[in-house]
Amino acid sequence: MYNCSCSCRNNCGAFAIIASIIIGVVATVLRITAVITVTPAFLWTTFGIAVAYLAISLLALSSGRPYLRDCLCPILPVFLAGILGTVLTSVILLAITFAATSIAGAIITGLLLTFFSLIITSTACLVKCVAGCDRDID
Repeated sequence: MYNCSCSCRNNCGAFAIIASIIIGVVATVLRITAVITVTPAFLWTTFGIAVAYLAISLLALSSGRPYLRDCLCPILPVFLAGILGTVLTSVILLAITFAATSIAGAIITGLLLTFFSLIITSTACLVKCVAGCDRDID
């Protein structure tokens, strides 16, 4: 395991979590009222994006660039929760079909969009850290 020095103090994980929860609640309400629907193509896309993000984060951790590890380490738990939650909820929604106004389907859709937006907001935090961290450029 890598030693994370966390020298970059631009951690915005709390902002990422709060923004994702708000997006998830809005998506749940929109799904309950049947304003939005979730197609299998969208579910496969979110699944693929989550798997790609997992591969990219593993490559970034194993790279020889210490500033990438320093910026990824503080946000990594939030990032992995978003990835694993997106994979799990998209597989659940692909396996089980729900009615358009189903409450259980709306809640799981809200969770999917919460986890997916957690990936996106964590990536924004990571980019902010990499762009603004004081480091020596190799």
